[in-house]
Amino acid sequence: MKPHLPLLMLLGAAGCGTEVEDADFTSQESALSQKWELCGKEAVRLADIHPGPVGSNPADLIHGDRVLFFTADDGTHGRELWRSSGTEGSGTSLVKDIYPGLAGSEISNLTRVGNRVFFAADDGVHGYELWVTDGTSAGTYLVKDIYPGPEDGIRRPDPFYWINDPMLVEFGGVLYFGANDGVHGYELWRSDGTDAGTYLVEDIEPGPANSFPRRLVRVGNEAFYFVASKRGPWSDEIHLWRSTGVPGAIPVLSLVGDNVIFDLLAVKSRLYFLVDNDEGEASLWKTDGAASNTHELRYFYGEYPHDLVALGSRVVFSAGAGEPEGEELWSSNGSTSSTKLVKDIWPGPMSSSPSSLAVLKSRVFFAANDGSGEGRELWVSNGTGSGTRLFKALAPGGGSSDPEALASIEGTLFFSASDGVHGHEPWVSDGTRSGTKALRGLAHGSASSSPRDFVRSGWDVFFSADDGKTGRELWALPFRPKGECKQHHAY
Repeated sequence: MKPHLPLLMLLGAAGCGTEVEDADFTSQESALSQKWELCGKEAVRLADIHPGPVGSNPADLIHGDRVLFFTADDGTHGRELWRSSGTEGSGTSLVKDIYPGLAGSEISNLTRVGNRVFFAADDGVHGYELWVTDGTSAGTYLVKDIYPGPEDGIRRPDPFYWINDPMLVEFGGVLYFGANDGVHGYELWRSDGTDAGTYLVEDIEPGPANSFPRRLVRVGNEAFYFVASKRGPWSDEIHLWRSTGVPGAIPVLSLVGDNVIFDLLAVKSRLYFLVDNDEGEASLWKTDGAASNTHELRYFYGEYPHDLVALGSRVVFSAGAGEPEGEELWSSNGSTSSTKLVKDIWPGPMSSSPSSLAVLKSRVFFAANDGSGEGRELWVSNGTGSGTRLFKALAPGGGSSDPEALASIEGTLFFSASDGVHGHEPWVSDGTRSGTKALRGLAHGSASSSPRDFVRSGWDVFFSADDGKTGRELWALPFRPKGECKQHHAY
């Protein structure tokens, strides 16, 4: 079993419902300076990037500087870097054909630093290296041929293990990543987007051997963490490192090399993560930045814990497939005693299988099945058992609406669900039952457009969907600060 991907963690604003124990929610609620609203209830397909029914399959959506960046395959240039201004502006277009022809440049790990986006790509000449873009073709270039010649300076995503590991992270306005210059092996590097400003930070495994820095995660403005390997006195070891961006990274956890450290999640100044000790099951750990306060919180039998999200100063997640209660909702505030089951939603050994967790207005929304006959529906929790309940049955009559792809964006929840008549189509919620509604369907009848990857950029929420005619393409919903919908009628 390979590690689940960390889901995108997005924090909401104002709270409602049962009060949660964490006092720091007050500051979260006051942080949102303006309310946002949806302009209309119909999404717009922005471009038929791959003409015909095949679809360009947009992926890697990321909010850039006033523009959305993503990858897509138009059937002519292979999978390359694209941009879109959404429902207004200059439109949707190819940024640059980095690897000319049909092959595609294998772009991965789009990471924003200031007004630019860094990524790894292969142009067919220099191997897999570090690139940067400002959204223009001329401003999209190879930063440095780290391993000179056709060899790879950055490790390619492994489709069986490495494919979704975060390899790049922004910290202090600089990019940090793992790279190999052909002399030092794969080690920790940094870049400011210039050749001279791209250099080795630390040779953790001295000489040509590799430490393979990976799974880089920033924790506030204090530090970033990453996983890297090192030879020990008796065997290979795997370490969790803490770095402030200069030589002298500190190992906060050291384990034998057959362990796996994954699913790193920053929660305020603390880092939560999972460890598989080569048993196919995982423990939840936490660190406050030093080896002395890095501890295992609980071992979970069965499938890995997954869908970790931050709720105030706590982590909430789905876990326990091998526990007596089955897979249910859990939480922790960093101590063993606080790491506990929130609620046995489907009482007994059956699993309610919470999934697609997203935080909106101091509460966690997710999909679950309580076994009552309502099916798999939208649930909500404030992190307590009494505050965990069915939020709304979106498919009345015992059918499952099966909510998916939940994303919390500026005080609004965007997701995909079925009302029992239509297939999976876009839905929105303002955190109230009356404000939880289906938008206009994109696919005909009972077919599903299956929207996913909701991301706000500028004054639109972008996502990909398949309307059954043009394949999976890029869509957008106008979404603006309250009072800015202009000619649009707020939904």
